[in-house]
Amino acid sequence: MARSGSSLRLLGSRRLWPLCLSQACGAFDDNLLKNAMIALAAFRVGNAGAGFAAMAGALFIAPYLLLSATGGQIADRYSKRTVILWIKLAEIPLMGCAAVGFLAGNLTILLVTLFGVGVQAALFGPVKYGLLPQHLREAELVGGNGVIEAATFLTILAGTVSGSVVLLPRGAEIVAGAGLGSAVVGMAAAFLIPPAAPADPGARVGWNIFGATWAVVNAVRPNRRAWWAIIGNSWFWTMGASIIAEFPSLARDALGSGGQVVSLLLGAFAFGVGAGSMLSARLLHGDVSARQVPYAALGMTVFCWDLGHASLLGAHLPDVAAVLASAQGWRILLDLMGLAACGGLFAVPLNAIMQDAAPVASRARTVAANNVMNALFMVASAGVVAALAAGGLSAPVALEWLAGVNLLVALGIAAFTMTPWSGRSGSAVVSDSASSHPDGA
Repeated sequence: MARSGSSLRLLGSRRLWPLCLSQACGAFDDNLLKNAMIALAAFRVGNAGAGFAAMAGALFIAPYLLLSATGGQIADRYSKRTVILWIKLAEIPLMGCAAVGFLAGNLTILLVTLFGVGVQAALFGPVKYGLLPQHLREAELVGGNGVIEAATFLTILAGTVSGSVVLLPRGAEIVAGAGLGSAVVGMAAAFLIPPAAPADPGARVGWNIFGATWAVVNAVRPNRRAWWAIIGNSWFWTMGASIIAEFPSLARDALGSGGQVVSLLLGAFAFGVGAGSMLSARLLHGDVSARQVPYAALGMTVFCWDLGHASLLGAHLPDVAAVLASAQGWRILLDLMGLAACGGLFAVPLNAIMQDAAPVASRARTVAANNVMNALFMVASAGVVAALAAGGLSAPVALEWLAGVNLLVALGIAAFTMTPWSGRSGSAVVSDSASSHPDGA
């Protein structure tokens, strides 16, 4: 059985921490900008705020559908470290534009900047996950993915909560400074990422974005091990997006509470995903394996159903103190953390399997196909959640229904992922930088 060092020890290696920090700064900026802008819009445009939030979400996710494939082609053709440096360099003027928008209170500037940040994030995704197998040994791959997943969710939470600061006195200045500072730190971290040779210098970058998107998705489908890992990862993001979308209604209608409790629910969810992601590597001992995925899928179902059921009991929990003083409040929080932790245990092995199964020369394009499918699943889930809400289905009942759907979908995905497919299309390799770097031991 392959053994790996602890995830925290791996995080101390230069092969991982600069990439992790650079990614975390980007995730923080994305969510700081998006949520501060939505908060500002809700204050400025009143009842039209919900429509503005939907438009902002669409502007941010559209580049994932349109440009992930191009990002994968670029990441395979050129040195991934060089690509990261250019992408992170672009983040600084983008957050400068965001600063101007916040200081001027100009929502148009902020919307255009959000689309630009979405383009940057779509191009960064393939190179980020495509680089991990070049710098990490196979026994370290699950641990590396766990660290990245945990850091991503924690910084998403930090950016989301920090966005509300924009409504405080001098909040615009604080948000503008935080965004710019984070972009500069992310750029500095990117300079410390070890070199990585191009995976496929002859790869063609096709600027027909629709044709390129179809091509990268279609190319992965015959690689059944990678394909089912992608479907499973997309389902994880679908579950996460659907659950988080229910938080405002859950807090307002079922618990009789407000924004502070929504932030508490977000914090519990992010903590749970982080804990599950870090635990995944310890349970698998470095093996790139789906053996824990069925149990994680079952855990997601149980905790999701009980979260919905506990929320139906009718307690009035108006604020964080009331939640923490109530047995029902703790049941809801523990259900949410358990659900999220099982989500981390579900997603991290699938990410590692996708990277391990991808052909070395087209690994970034495989990740690009994953990002396209993630975006498609999340757009579909947003439509379903909106339809259920329009039909009058309460958040607790929606969570119970989601638990039932997850039992069928996630366990089915786990079964396909664990099937011993013949003819693996690729395997993780260790680049020279992983074997020769002084941090590589």
